Amino acid sequence: MKKRFMPPWWAVSSHIQTILPVFTKVDKPELKRQRQELPDGDFIDLDWLATPVNGKPILVILHGLEGSSDSHYVRRMLQTANDHQLCAVVHHHRSCSGTPNRLARSYHSGDTQDIHFTLSQLKRYYPDSPLLAVGYSLGGNVLAKYQGEHGHQSQLDKTVIVSAPLCLAACAKKLESGFSTVYQQHLIKQLQQKMQDKLTQQHLTSSMPVTANEIDKLTTFHLFDDKVTAPLHGFNDVFDYYQRASGKPFLQHVQKPTLIIHAKDDPFMTDAVIPSEDELSKHVEYELHHHGGHVGFICGGTPWKPKYYLESRIISFMTS
Repeated sequence: MKKRFMPPWWAVSSHIQTILPVFTKVDKPELKRQRQELPDGDFIDLDWLATPVNGKPILVILHGLEGSSDSHYVRRMLQTANDHQLCAVVHHHRSCSGTPNRLARSYHSGDTQDIHFTLSQLKRYYPDSPLLAVGYSLGGNVLAKYQGEHGHQSQLDKTVIVSAPLCLAACAKKLESGFSTVYQQHLIKQLQQKMQDKLTQQHLTSSMPVTANEIDKLTTFHLFDDKVTAPLHGFNDVFDYYQRASGKPFLQHVQKPTLIIHAKDDPFMTDAVIPSEDELSKHVEYELHHHGGHVGFICGGTPWKPKYYLESRIISFMTS
C-alpha cells in the first residue's frame, strides 16, 4: 500500500475533499462529439479530445453515476491529457450525454457490454493504438468488472480505477446513514427525474417497471435498484444485482496492468470495498490512502485554487 498522497491541513475532511472539487471551476477543452449506434437500437455518445491517430495511444474516460464530460474530474483529466498531447475520449453511459437514450433501460454499475463495444470499435478503426482507460466511481466499478471478465482478452493495455464502489451492497448501506445521505439524496433525485422523463414517452411506458407515483417513493439506492435498476437490466432483484455487478470478485482474474486508488475516508464506501491480497491478481496495484474522500484527492494549492493528486498519478501510471 504506497502512501503518495497527503492532503493539506484545510482539506483533511472527507467531505471537503468530496464537495469542494464540484464547486471549483475547471475549463473544458474543446471536444468533438461522435454518436455511436449500439446493436440493440440504442446509442451512446463519445466526446473526443483531438483526432485519434492509428498507432498513438488513446485514453478512454468513464465517468461516475450521472456524470458526463462536464464532471470536474473528467475536465481535469481532459486538460491533463491535452497537456501531454494524449488523445482522449469520454465514453458516456447511456442517457448521460445530455440526450435521453431511446430504450427503457439505461446503465448500471456492472454494465460492461457498452464499454466492450466502444473498445472493440476503437480497435477496429485504430488497430495499432494502445488503449488506456480511467474509470471514476461507478465507471471504475465497470472497468474492474470488464478487466476481470476479459482477462487476457481485455482490449485495454492499462487501466486506472478511482473511488470505485467495488462492493455495491455495502456502499448502498453506507449512503443511508449520517452525512452520506446528502450525497444519496442528490443522486437519487437525478435518477428519479430521468425515470419520470421516460414515463412521458408513450413508447416506453409499457416497458417501465414502476409508475410515476412509485418513483417518488424510491428514496434510497437500495429501493431504486430493487424496483428500477434490477428489473430493467435483467436481474432478479437488488440482491442479485449487487452480487453480480460488484467489481471486487473480478479483481483476481485481471490479466492487464491495473491501478486501483481508494480513500479510506470515502463517504460513499465502507471497508468492504477494500480487497485483500488474495482477492487481487498480480497485475493489480492497489493504493489505499487514509484521506481523499470520493474522487477528491486534493493535495495542495488553496481552497480557491486546489491542486490534485489524481491526474499526475494517472498519467504517471499510464506512461510508465
